[in-house]
Amino acid sequence: LIMTAAESAPQSAAPLKGKWTGTILEAAFVDPAYNWPPKDGEGVNAVEIEASPYLLAKADNENADELKYPPAPKTNGKTQVITETETITVARCGVFKCCKSEEQVINTHTKKIPMDPEEKARLQREYMEKREMVRKKRNEKKEEQEKYARVPDGVLIYRLDTSARTVSLISAPNSNTDLRTLMTDIVVTDAYPSKSASRRGIILVDENGQAHELIACEQRSATSWMEALNMVLGKGRGGPKFTKFFGGLSSNEQNELEEQYLNLTAYSNNLIRTGAIPSHNDKKKTTGGIYYSVSKKQEAGEELDEETLESIAKRRAVIKDSWDFYRMICSLLRDRRKYDEAFRRMQMDPVYPYLNSLTGLNDPGDDANVGEEVTQKDMPEYKNMTRTAVCKDLVERAEKALPSLVEICKALAGSLGMEEVGVGPVKEVSSAIRKAEKKYEGDVLKIKDYCRALLVVKDFPTLLALLELARDSFGPLIRRVKLSTLKSDHAALPGGYRDCKINLELKEHICEIQIHVWPMWVVCGVDGFRHYRHCLEYSTDSFKDPYDALANLDSKTLAELIIMAEEAVAGMPLDRLDWYHEKYILDYFAEVGLFLDHGLSVWAETTLRQLIKLRCMSPDIGADHEETLYLQKYLAKSLRQQQKNDEAEHIEKRIESIKSSRKKKEQEASKSVWDALFTDPKEAFDYIMDPNKKEREEESRLKKEIKASKKAWRKIRQQRFQFLDGDQSVGTSNGK
Repeated sequence: LIMTAAESAPQSAAPLKGKWTGTILEAAFVDPAYNWPPKDGEGVNAVEIEASPYLLAKADNENADELKYPPAPKTNGKTQVITETETITVARCGVFKCCKSEEQVINTHTKKIPMDPEEKARLQREYMEKREMVRKKRNEKKEEQEKYARVPDGVLIYRLDTSARTVSLISAPNSNTDLRTLMTDIVVTDAYPSKSASRRGIILVDENGQAHELIACEQRSATSWMEALNMVLGKGRGGPKFTKFFGGLSSNEQNELEEQYLNLTAYSNNLIRTGAIPSHNDKKKTTGGIYYSVSKKQEAGEELDEETLESIAKRRAVIKDSWDFYRMICSLLRDRRKYDEAFRRMQMDPVYPYLNSLTGLNDPGDDANVGEEVTQKDMPEYKNMTRTAVCKDLVERAEKALPSLVEICKALAGSLGMEEVGVGPVKEVSSAIRKAEKKYEGDVLKIKDYCRALLVVKDFPTLLALLELARDSFGPLIRRVKLSTLKSDHAALPGGYRDCKINLELKEHICEIQIHVWPMWVVCGVDGFRHYRHCLEYSTDSFKDPYDALANLDSKTLAELIIMAEEAVAGMPLDRLDWYHEKYILDYFAEVGLFLDHGLSVWAETTLRQLIKLRCMSPDIGADHEETLYLQKYLAKSLRQQQKNDEAEHIEKRIESIKSSRKKKEQEASKSVWDALFTDPKEAFDYIMDPNKKEREEESRLKKEIKASKKAWRKIRQQRFQFLDGDQSVGTSNGK
């Protein structure tokens, strides 16, 4: 489901032009000697820390050669040395000159040869490029020293170099830091999530087999570091899908995947830090967010070009759309569970058996009372009109009927004290045509809600009072009463919603009053129709587990979706989440599915325990609510992934016990003949001789139940709706 959109877009960012040499990730981690988040007044002001001599020496000596400017090139040309040898004959013996000898005299002089202009230009260009590189590195070094010179008390900044697989401390220790246990430099041989309740912890194992726990200040630091380490280590810590996806790849291919993932991570982090995500604009920036960064290690002079940045942005847009769709599926199924639980509790109302026994009027969902189908009046002039023209005429008639509908709704609300009331707007022509095509094979006359209103009643007794008041006040105008979705033996609307509808004819136009019951209405409010439309469009009633939407996704895509999940919850860390933060609770629930599918079951467990705790704290949900039990089911799954089978079995037994107690009455009412044989042999013999006896007794029981329920309704009616016995009819003088 999720990758429907993603498959049609570029699957990865364009590779860098230079050689990929790894990534540098820097992040803030919690000093174990301090609390995090800090208590009020603790570490509020950044204090200047005196670095230890070791760290200072390391900072001064690190990459010293790279920070020296190169010598200027010699471009004055070359001096050529010219050597000339001259032979001189010398004669002796006076005038006879009979003794002769030859002597060689060497004469040396220099000659200037100018440098080739092209070679001179090349040397100058290379010199300036090297100077620019050194200048940039010096600036980076200066910025780094300034950046980490003043770090808030209780924070340690670590750097992960994916090419060297090293983690190094790059900030100074704090005043209370335990230097004996302080991790400064290690080569990582293994990494996995820690069991810290903060869900920000990772365990790093060095070359000596020693484990070090780091607690990040930001959740997204922990997730990005964990994924980056999984990639560079090439291990199956990401679960079966990770091993399957990365096991057969070459080193270059794995490096390319690392590049693509960390490009997206850096891009997402920049959006959060710059406030480009609207939902995080009002969130206070944290220390962890300031020091969290991802930067590329590349060959000299290579930078991300515009084409690469555009490709990264496109990839993020695709993954963001996939995350939004997946989150919507989680939302739809969560709300369906809430609707089911609300209806289960509503059926415990003493008046429900009586309401359940009522039959509607012209209700297509109720076989007991179906008359002619209710449609708009087919006017003679419609025969020569197009469908759009007919629809426009129906909209005009709806606008004329709207004032009368407003009067009726005001009167009903005034008499019964509605929770909410809404009227209009009149349905637009384009919306009506779309609905007719989807639902009524293009017949616009079958649409009954051109003119519409909604009423929200407190409970079932108020609904019964409204039906009675409507019958007595404007009964002749009523054309349909639809109660079928509120019946226990009838299916709900797509998505689990249930309501009542009354259609009445005003000004020769069929109007609709949608009556909602508060426990159902409060789940989604005015967004209930959007929930219904999406459930219908995506057929969500065909599956129960929202995590099924993640089926067949590879490890790379799951990792990218986790980036989007962390982006969504960046403004609300898990340990600051409260029971009323519904938006973030849904985000974290969706992220749990990614963790379970990506082999990060430890973080799934931590998140689920916090969500269950919040659901138990909620005054509207509680420990035995269906939503809480649903979360516990996934908690058991995460425990089994970690081989914690005993605890998982204990949770599963508790869930089963609660559900069994709910069905106890049903089970007692449907005992088999053979169960009765052991308690009352004579009664069992009667059942065998008269097979219909049990059905007659069940029918008799239902009649008694309905009678008792009707009696309860009369008592409530007398207490709360006594005005129904008087002349309290709703005025409908303008109805026709």
